[in-house]
Amino acid sequence: MATDNKIKKIVLAYSGGLDTSIIIPWLKENYEGCEVIAVSGDVGQGTELDGLEEKAIKTGASKLYIEDLNQEFVNGFVFPTLKAGAVYEGDYLLGTSFARPVIAKRIVEIALAEGADAICHGCTGKGNDQVRFELTIKAFAPHMKIIAPWRIWDIKSRDEEIDYAEAHNIPLKINRETNYSKDKNLWHLSHEGLDLEDPTNEPQYNKPGFLEMGVSPEQAPDAPTYITLSFEKGVPVALDGVKMDGVSLIQKLNEIGGANGIGLADLVENRLVGMKSRGVYETPGGTILYRAHKVLETLCLDRDTQHYKALLSQKYAELVYFGQWFTPLREALDAFVDKTQETVTGEVKFKLYKGNIINAGTTSPYSLYNQEIATFDEDEVYDQNDSAGFINLFGLPIQVKAMIDQKNKR
Repeated sequence: MATDNKIKKIVLAYSGGLDTSIIIPWLKENYEGCEVIAVSGDVGQGTELDGLEEKAIKTGASKLYIEDLNQEFVNGFVFPTLKAGAVYEGDYLLGTSFARPVIAKRIVEIALAEGADAICHGCTGKGNDQVRFELTIKAFAPHMKIIAPWRIWDIKSRDEEIDYAEAHNIPLKINRETNYSKDKNLWHLSHEGLDLEDPTNEPQYNKPGFLEMGVSPEQAPDAPTYITLSFEKGVPVALDGVKMDGVSLIQKLNEIGGANGIGLADLVENRLVGMKSRGVYETPGGTILYRAHKVLETLCLDRDTQHYKALLSQKYAELVYFGQWFTPLREALDAFVDKTQETVTGEVKFKLYKGNIINAGTTSPYSLYNQEIATFDEDEVYDQNDSAGFINLFGLPIQVKAMIDQKNKR
């Protein structure tokens, strides 16, 4: 493989997983005399970061940056997407999608500070992440060279990656039988590959070791768990009356939701590059937050704003999924969303039971629900006779067309 001999310093987006574990020695082999600086963005991977520095240096990196991005991730990416109500194709809560821009942005900052000649990532040529990383790099370092080994090396499969790792004595935390492609962060855990590549196969939720953030609904407790979430201007700020920062709140909801079998999603999604892919996602805390936010909005948003926001939510989800976070359109949509959230303040109570989130009461000082008007009982504020004139005017175009159609048929 021909390589650019002018590249002497490479910053690698490093997770310590299968792909990036073998990329360090591969870069050293193929870019003669190059220095490889590894960068890991901590967005809540937990124990996956343990021992990462030793591993990176042993496999050839000159050093490893581990950047704590949790607060920036939650406040700058997760909560804006939550406020927008953005869900890709109705099911995917964008756990991997909005983690990539915050990581890539920090990698660019380090690459520029280090005077790097190139940035390298371990994304495959089939996936969405290559787009998310590279669009962010283009946004902050438009002239930076990008190296994507999966697009140029001779390795063709994850089995061949394991072969390479074994030949180079690179330790791995997986084996060929448990070789799911996974992505974990504070928000979610995704599972792809192996038996999941066939959509006819049921996910093995009850198989020991498959689920990591919770249990299946069958294994959840027989008694329900009640929780109350508090929001201010669309942002969750407290759980059961206890104020929490965003990171702590999501961590606690992950524990509670996971224990009750909440947040499992099995879906076939349309990747940006055009193919369909099947994935299983664990998003316990995020699923609770999305439901609570939506329930609160039903009280606090007027009909036309609520309906129009739903249209923009779909576009917002596409922007996030497609890696277009750092764009003028996303900023413009945020301005719209922030305006809609000015009155989305209140409390939402849920009953969690065996994978189900059951509404148990919602309150808001800005609620537009008026019981006196909506009641089926007698009231003194609504004249039901008014509806006749409204229907006549609202239905006038239908009536006129029907009259013309009947006349023309004679």
